[in-house]
Amino acid sequence: MPFIIDGKKVSLQIKDELRAAVSALKREKNIVPGLAVVLVGSNPASKVYVSMKEKACAEVGVYSEKHLIGEDVSTEKLVELIKSLNKSGKIHGILVQLPLPGHIKEEQVIESVSPLKDVDCFHPYNVGRLLIGDPVMLPCTPAGIQQLLLKSGINPEGRHVVILGRSNIVGKPLFSILCQKSAGANATVTLCHSRTQNMKEITSSADILIAAIGKPHFVKADMVKAGSVVIDVGTNRVDDKTAEKGYKIVGDVDFEDVKNKVKAISPVPGGVGPMTIAMLMKNTVNACISQTGGGNQGE
Repeated sequence: MPFIIDGKKVSLQIKDELRAAVSALKREKNIVPGLAVVLVGSNPASKVYVSMKEKACAEVGVYSEKHLIGEDVSTEKLVELIKSLNKSGKIHGILVQLPLPGHIKEEQVIESVSPLKDVDCFHPYNVGRLLIGDPVMLPCTPAGIQQLLLKSGINPEGRHVVILGRSNIVGKPLFSILCQKSAGANATVTLCHSRTQNMKEITSSADILIAAIGKPHFVKADMVKAGSVVIDVGTNRVDDKTAEKGYKIVGDVDFEDVKNKVKAISPVPGGVGPMTIAMLMKNTVNACISQTGGGNQGE
């Protein structure tokens, strides 16, 4: 049996560290990190994500605000709200829950968030800083994947890492993180996508395979190298009449088919998901420290 990479366990370790850091900020500096989450419309999945983020804030002692906005809001009104949060001394991190309704200019909204409060690391300024190896902060899911590997005793340095998926949220920023000349990186990284030829040949050469392609059970055993490490970023809802809700959540990796061939594998759920929220909390705390001069919580 492979080593199961437990994102819940690792995320709890990070939250414990953050809880201590937040407690010290309150005790020594009378500072409380603050996160504002902006939710437009009533997307059920987005509501679930927002509630999970609120719960995480409560767990580590971060002040949280939730701004629920009607789906018919204009881009201008939404930008106006974000600019007010940029000026708020109580708020150190701003997260606009995506996706936004189709009529809203998403890029304009993202660019209206102060780079210093951009805890998702979506602002073009922060994306550029990440690419050159001098980040303001790290994007939550890619940073969570890196920490999940490192805290599980798997160092990407010198390894061939193959990433499936070139999204701006996972694939491209993760590529930028793992190829840097820095501790916990220094990997040889290949980025595969929908136009990649000979994909199976490439994935089968990976020491570490990271699947973020958005297709349920896409990765089969014949796509992975024996003894490799597989990280599954996928979150796909598939029909299941035996489940209470009529569906189940599965990853991009066919876990049952792959597990006996690899050295280590992350499950879905319980793998990358908890890490994303833990890193959001870490970004919020670090943003607070940076903005208030409260010290450095560290990477």
